[in-house]
Amino acid sequence: MQSKSLSLAPALTFFPGLKPPHKTLLFHQICVLVITFLAYASFHASRKPPSIVKSVLGPTVPSNGTQVVSDMSSIDAGWPPFNGTRGTRRLGELDLAFLTSYSIGMYLAGHVGDRIDLRLFLVFGMMGSGLFTVLFGLGYWLDVHVLGFYVGVQIFCGVFQSIGWPCVVAIVGNWLGESKRGLIMGVWNSHTSVGNIIGSVVASGVLEFGWGWSFVVPGILIILVGILVFLFLVVNPEDMGFVHPGMDIEMSVETDSAENRQKVESEEAKLIASEISDSSSAIGFLEAWKLPGVAPFAFCLFFSKLVAYTFLYWLPFYIRHTAVAGVHMSHKTAGLLSTIFDIGGVLGGITAGFISDLIEARAITSILFLFLSIPALALYRIFGSLSMLINIILMFLSGFLVNGPYSLITTAVAADLGTQSMNDRNSRALATVTAIIDGTGSVGAALGPLLAGYISTRGWNSVFFMLILSIFFAGLFLIRIARTEIREKLSGK
Repeated sequence: MQSKSLSLAPALTFFPGLKPPHKTLLFHQICVLVITFLAYASFHASRKPPSIVKSVLGPTVPSNGTQVVSDMSSIDAGWPPFNGTRGTRRLGELDLAFLTSYSIGMYLAGHVGDRIDLRLFLVFGMMGSGLFTVLFGLGYWLDVHVLGFYVGVQIFCGVFQSIGWPCVVAIVGNWLGESKRGLIMGVWNSHTSVGNIIGSVVASGVLEFGWGWSFVVPGILIILVGILVFLFLVVNPEDMGFVHPGMDIEMSVETDSAENRQKVESEEAKLIASEISDSSSAIGFLEAWKLPGVAPFAFCLFFSKLVAYTFLYWLPFYIRHTAVAGVHMSHKTAGLLSTIFDIGGVLGGITAGFISDLIEARAITSILFLFLSIPALALYRIFGSLSMLINIILMFLSGFLVNGPYSLITTAVAADLGTQSMNDRNSRALATVTAIIDGTGSVGAALGPLLAGYISTRGWNSVFFMLILSIFFAGLFLIRIARTEIREKLSGK
């Protein structure tokens, strides 16, 4: 367990008014949610540039007699080594480099995160991510055309990016009890889609000045947010003198006399010390895999994240290369239009969290969204090219249904499994369980964009078939848990 001096944010030393009793537990819970929201939104904003610049780096839109609305500047010539006949495959390999190192780093980050100061570890990941994102963009001005340079940068960037998720989920889990966790974390997890939207808008907005700016600006953004995290984020409520929100009592900051206050604080100090002692040993990696529900949800997320990340990395490219009402869009328009998918994802994550809280069944909610997304994706592929309005509606619906279970599993489910009763409320298992679930999902996330790069050369129908099949398998992994939830509902438990 880290010492209190290491865990306390510097800003709280400079501004004592931010400490209790001047500020309540609720105030600090909101601060933690906002700061971690901004932190992970900036992570995702810095991941978005590769998908935005794909249509600039890769092969041009083929001339097939359809009208092309584009600036048709020199950027359409592509960027070696991504603009040849194997261009889409190399772009897929670039995604694989990032996501493979990300998934491997996720397991390691969760293991380390349960053992060191999470604030400093999170800041370390943000700074490294920002620096390597900027370095990728510098390849534009340095006129780098070596594939190994871009692959190497993406590998290191993936390692630093993997630090973010286990840290923010563990920190939020420390500050929140189980009440309304699905809804609260559903709203909080919209940082993923919000970050994608910010990244898309920023990267698309500066694309006309050169694709390097699409990396440099988001890279600087995550560094600036990292400074905010370092100054203000508090990892544990105990560091501020609060009792853990998961416990049944609350700290009293006002009593009728100084004597009563001292007595209350003394009892709470003993209780906190006991709680910390009980949960100070971090759970083992293999032991965490054996916790009920961890493996099924992890493998479900493998396929769910395969689909979500294929859209994350290839949707702007797909829109750019698919005529809507007979018209091909410009690079900038394709990037901006792809944000509709993420807007749907924001509402989908919130709705999935609300429904899962309402019916108290995470697996049933996830399966509902997964199986409904199958016809939604089929409709988007078949009818999305008819008109802009139909394209927007079906893209929004697809994002709503695809990101719903993805959001639910990576937040509320991970938090539930990481603090379940079998684990004696050991919050130090939270980062490990989160890393296992999201790390397994990230293996699928690495596989999806790679397969899309290869399969797209045979046609986009094949890509959508792969996505639909993946969603079907994702649902299958949760059937047993869903049956258990249904039996519990019928028995009145």
